[in-house]
Amino acid sequence: MKTLVIILGPTGVGKTELCLTLADLFHTPIISADSRQMYADIPICTAAPTPAERERAEHFLVGNLSLDDYYSAARYEEDVMALADRLFVNHDILLVTGGSMMYIDALCYGIDQIPTIPDDIRLPLLERYKEEGLDKLVQELKLLDPEYYKQVDRKNPKRVLHALEVCYMTGHPYSDLRKGQKAERPFRIVRIGLTRPREELYERINRRVDKMVQEGLIEEARRMYPRRGLNSLNTVGMKELFSWMDGALTPDGKPWTLEFAIEKIKQNTRIYSRKQMTWFKRDENTRWFNPDDVDSIIDYIKLKAC
Repeated sequence: MKTLVIILGPTGVGKTELCLTLADLFHTPIISADSRQMYADIPICTAAPTPAERERAEHFLVGNLSLDDYYSAARYEEDVMALADRLFVNHDILLVTGGSMMYIDALCYGIDQIPTIPDDIRLPLLERYKEEGLDKLVQELKLLDPEYYKQVDRKNPKRVLHALEVCYMTGHPYSDLRKGQKAERPFRIVRIGLTRPREELYERINRRVDKMVQEGLIEEARRMYPRRGLNSLNTVGMKELFSWMDGALTPDGKPWTLEFAIEKIKQNTRIYSRKQMTWFKRDENTRWFNPDDVDSIIDYIKLKAC
């Protein structure tokens, strides 16, 4: 049976280099599961594959969208299924890699898998409901997920709150998950999760942000600033630099410095990595490895792909 190998894990853990090694070994292309790398105009912010990396292995769903394009987990599922149908003609193994949680679940199961929400998202929303009331949250849901806004009982705080929780957790509309059936796939799926000790991961994240700055992240953000209202630019790296450019103030009333904005990027990336791990860890079908243990990962793929 044909095998789809999914390499998942938090941002900065080391998915890219491992996948290039696997692509060389299995002579197969790489399909991205990173919702932001699909946008062509922000390659530094999204740590998109470099030209050299794309020479080393053929990549799909990277830089294929403009900033104005609408995209969703449902469309991702459709696109990868179409790609798989075409690419499996010449390959027994395909690689998918990324950290976009709902995109990966959409590919594995369809988009009707409702996540478990961690307390760091659930409790602040509950507090906002108590302080601000339901109407304000309903209006926020209208902005984040207009499709579900039309369907939901807007007098039911439990349903409104959960929809917002999913929007915050995933960065995508809650309605994208509500397909109503679990998908069957005509190929085997092998989920490999990559993990490192937390302090090691955080240090890698910090170094990665510094490298992005050196490679031109500030200039990329300046080019994007006139279009800062686009949803595609509502991402870690751009948001903090836009706040700095807008003259945001620190809690003690001082203007953000560039150094402060960069530290916020690092902090928010670390927070996002924790959300990714919370999501991914709930799936018992994932086998976890340290990304440096390449031989064990290769052995596991060969075992499962037999």
